[in-house]
Amino acid sequence: MVEDIKAASRGNAPPTGAWAPVAASAAPGRPASDTSLTRFLGGTPLGVFWRLFFLSLIVGALLMWLDIRPYDIFEALVRFAHRIWALGFDAIRQIADYLLAGAVIVVPIWFVSRLMSRR
Repeated sequence: MVEDIKAASRGNAPPTGAWAPVAASAAPGRPASDTSLTRFLGGTPLGVFWRLFFLSLIVGALLMWLDIRPYDIFEALVRFAHRIWALGFDAIRQIADYLLAGAVIVVPIWFVSRLMSRR
């Protein structure tokens, strides 16, 4: 405690329990309005809204000109997911078919060899 008071008197640090002014939350070189939300969004919320609004309008007009509808995009994504799902299970089914085809030959041969080795 005494060391804190001595350090405070030299101007190094405020004493424990003493009132100290809180520094601004903005880092040096950043404006005071630069909050975590504006850093995350890449600008003020209203500015980002208008940029996204106009960009969506332009991209939407281009997609409509190409005769691509939002529902078509959604359906294509659903079909893509179904195809990937089917490929995965087709591969598992194909491996199971190979396993069963091999087991039909290997297991009887193994069984006969085990019976013959007992003699």
